[in-house]
Amino acid sequence: MRTISSEEIERAVYRLAREACLHLIPSCRAALERAERSEEGEGARFALSALLKNADIAAEEQMAICQDTGYAVVLAEIGQEVHIEGKLLADAVDDGVRKAYKDFCFRKSICDPITRANTADNTPAALHTEIVAGDKIALTFLPKGFGSENMSRIYMLTPAKGIDGIVDAIVETVALAGSKPCPPVYAGVGIGGTFDTCALLAKKALTREVGSHHPRKDVAAIEEAALQRINDLGIGPQGFGGKTSAIGVSCEIAPTHIAGLPVAINIQCHCVRCAKTVI
Repeated sequence: MRTISSEEIERAVYRLAREACLHLIPSCRAALERAERSEEGEGARFALSALLKNADIAAEEQMAICQDTGYAVVLAEIGQEVHIEGKLLADAVDDGVRKAYKDFCFRKSICDPITRANTADNTPAALHTEIVAGDKIALTFLPKGFGSENMSRIYMLTPAKGIDGIVDAIVETVALAGSKPCPPVYAGVGIGGTFDTCALLAKKALTREVGSHHPRKDVAAIEEAALQRINDLGIGPQGFGGKTSAIGVSCEIAPTHIAGLPVAINIQCHCVRCAKTVI
């Protein structure tokens, strides 16, 4: 049994929050650069150039890359041979978020859903835990902006809809979103599970590298087909039209019930932010 202090977890979350809110992940930046080279329309090229310049300024000035520093989503894979000493895990995570959002002047966006009273420190975080083998804790920090989150959808399809139905659902979600989620978007897709686990799979899909492919060939084929059809929509960067309405589609899959085919699509804007560490 290995003991990890809650203070170490708090410090790790603090560092991850800073890293994630200040920088695009490298695979996102590379995808935007490829898109800028491939676009022919003046509006699309201008939009992509502005997005890349914004990323440069944010890194240089150590300012948030987007004013919406998001809902702090934290995925924690906890080794079953780990003992956490000190505060509750959720409290350690929230304390790390609270301190980071204060110290770096990140926008505090979390509020009561009814009264709309702001919690004033961007907590509580959305914490998802999973027990895994080993004696380490793997943490992933995903600051999720709601311009894109609001465009997400879940479909409870019948099994007869099959692969075509899955691709149709992904494309329909992006088409209905249009320019609202600040495209080119990154679509995280969950396939299978239940109503709730399917949505979590979609969220996890957004933590993958942009442009990566699922190891299962049939799932990778869904990713490729959906991306092609999305880019054929012509929405383009920031809605100016063009070839690049999405920079990627990533799918995660889980077994489901014989009577169902849940599909969740979690939309991410062009600003793909994610940071990871292992304690």
